[in-house]
Amino acid sequence: MAVTSSSMLLLRNFSTVGRVAQSVRVTSRIFFSTGELIRVLPYTRSKRLICSTRAAHNEEAAAKAAASVADTGAPTIFDKIIAKEIPSDIVYEDENVLAFRDINPQAPVHVLVIPKLRDGLTSLGKAEPRHIEVLGQLLHASKIVAEKEGILDGFRVVINNGVEACQSVYHLHLHVLGGRQMKWPPG
Repeated sequence: MAVTSSSMLLLRNFSTVGRVAQSVRVTSRIFFSTGELIRVLPYTRSKRLICSTRAAHNEEAAAKAAASVADTGAPTIFDKIIAKEIPSDIVYEDENVLAFRDINPQAPVHVLVIPKLRDGLTSLGKAEPRHIEVLGQLLHASKIVAEKEGILDGFRVVINNGVEACQSVYHLHLHVLGGRQMKWPPG
């Protein structure tokens, strides 16, 4: 077992966000200095390892935790980004919509598009006829983001709705993903 040159992996949702772990690669398994073992899928075109570890479980746990406070009216992280209390890399902004880069990108281009006013629109499942205009504005903003990012010829727009879809922030948001070949079916 030899340490590979790519043995320093930036891991998402593994103990703490952003922890870098020294690993030893053995075929399709990686052993961490903590002694934990995870399975690894082959390299993707972007040479990024796709890990099947606690990430899925942590996403599910985060979604369940977020759902428990979804309708409290408390400010979300997105409300704080809109108020400029938390910095973000803004890609597009108008009077009704804000688009900024996801801090945990799942593709070379991963931008979140959100309405500036939540107005009860915590998820798509809560949409009412009064939200028709802002829903259209969100889709149009997604197209503008794709254009600005140079991915207009191939991008995906994703909305996670509820716990089973792993929605972890209850402020409606669209994920604009692109910059790589998308696969079907997703997930």
